[in-house]
Amino acid sequence: MLSESEKIKVGRESHCNIHFRDSETSRNHAEFSFRDGRYWVRDLGSSNGTFVNEFPITEQVLEGGDRLQIGRQLLLFAEKPNSGKSLDGEVAIVPASGEDASQIVGRLLAKTPLSDKTEDWHGKQTQDFIPGPPSTMIESRFRSHWEVMYRTALAVSRTMDIDQLLNQIMDLIFQWVLCDRGCIMLIDSTTGELYPSCRKNRKSQAMHRMAISRTILDYVTKQGEGVLTSDACEDDRWSTSASISAGGIREAICVPMKGRYGIVGAIYIDTTTSPGKYASRSDRVFHEEHLKLLVAIGHQAALAIEDTSFYQTMVQAERLAIMGQTIATLSHHIKNIVQGLKGGGYLVDEGLKRDDLSTVSKGWRICLKNQERIEALVLDMLTMSKDRTPIRQSIDLRDLIEDVIELENQRASETGVNLVWSRPSAEDILQLDGEALHRAILNLVGNAIDACKEKEQGTVNITLAMSKESARILIADNGTGIAKSDLERIFSMFESNKGSRGTGLGLPVSLKIAQEHGGTIKVESEIGLGTTFVIELPRKENTIPAADNPKTMAE
Repeated sequence: MLSESEKIKVGRESHCNIHFRDSETSRNHAEFSFRDGRYWVRDLGSSNGTFVNEFPITEQVLEGGDRLQIGRQLLLFAEKPNSGKSLDGEVAIVPASGEDASQIVGRLLAKTPLSDKTEDWHGKQTQDFIPGPPSTMIESRFRSHWEVMYRTALAVSRTMDIDQLLNQIMDLIFQWVLCDRGCIMLIDSTTGELYPSCRKNRKSQAMHRMAISRTILDYVTKQGEGVLTSDACEDDRWSTSASISAGGIREAICVPMKGRYGIVGAIYIDTTTSPGKYASRSDRVFHEEHLKLLVAIGHQAALAIEDTSFYQTMVQAERLAIMGQTIATLSHHIKNIVQGLKGGGYLVDEGLKRDDLSTVSKGWRICLKNQERIEALVLDMLTMSKDRTPIRQSIDLRDLIEDVIELENQRASETGVNLVWSRPSAEDILQLDGEALHRAILNLVGNAIDACKEKEQGTVNITLAMSKESARILIADNGTGIAKSDLERIFSMFESNKGSRGTGLGLPVSLKIAQEHGGTIKVESEIGLGTTFVIELPRKENTIPAADNPKTMAE
């Protein structure tokens, strides 16, 4: 919570409390403050303006749920609720006693499935939703209204698919009222025009092209109120509308779908009874109660649509943020690799000019080293980019580990680190993805060597332990160790303590490969004493069946 004198600045300048890098954010764009018990946002003369709920502002008090747009960022203001005074002295939860014990006589689960049965507008009960027959028509309709609202609430809370939600709502409306046609229209966020999103006809009605009166739609969306007309062709409000007369509309209800931030669409239902039949009717299809309930349904649907749209916007923003972080991080590592290649290329060029093979050789080694870094980075990116099923082959883990040690021996000797490995005598063939697992072990051994660079008599011990349940590869070093506060995030992408030398992908890649084999990686570490990584691979998923074991077949 801000103090009265404290201010939070937002902008592109590095000194701003909240720092955005996009070009549409000004250097000093806006500022937040707290005064008179309220939070305020003020635009600081930015080039592109500050918007609250899509309206440009100079200064405005913020309410919970307000949406702020600053540059390309969409922010949600979520005010911490005020707890107010404690009610502990007024409300108490007491254990049940003989006198106060309550008996549960009925229950309704939140996951209760929606039924196709409901009460129609006549109050005819087709489902025993509330025990006991209705005593009057009013009671029956009252129960029907609550059931429709309950079902609408369930539909709204169960789906993030707008099309599915609107179809469910339209089905509920048709079960509840004897309309002939219905349509739900949404407002296009780009053009501001209504477009049909869901349409329904009675089964007895042919699915001809549905003409909806622009007059009624304009009235509802501009006035923000629902309308009910008993004879649309004679209603004074649209007596001049040719679209109503041409459509033969007799009764119509149209309500706005009004959410927190405005109208997102409209729900429209009507009857198209011929004039002769309509004149002979003694009752009306639509009543005031239908209008009221349809207004409530429209409001619930609008809130769900707004929530879904906001959720999709948040997901998109998160994806863009992750993409931006990925690009920024990878660009940094690629820049370092390119600089290394340029340095190596310069030495090769200078050596060729002077016919100095030692300089050429030195430059070429630098180029080869950076080429290996490019290959490692690309392979790590490919591994993390998608899930894959291991391509299993008959693998002897002893040979796999020895190949890794052979590759890392030169680097270990250059840094003064001793690699210790004792090959087990017993052969044990497993079904593994050799190429992927080789990469996982290589990453961990390379990390262990880096951790021992600054240590006198740095040592990396590699051990293979086989049991009936699992194969365990242990890589233990006596290096710098990892702080306990960092252990939980070392397997997160782009987390690295190597500075510019690390991509932050090695450990996540190794863990992903182990998990694809049905296993995992465990780690124990103490600062100054070293770290032990253990790759655990369950045998039940990786053991060769007896009929396929080459050794068994030979016997």
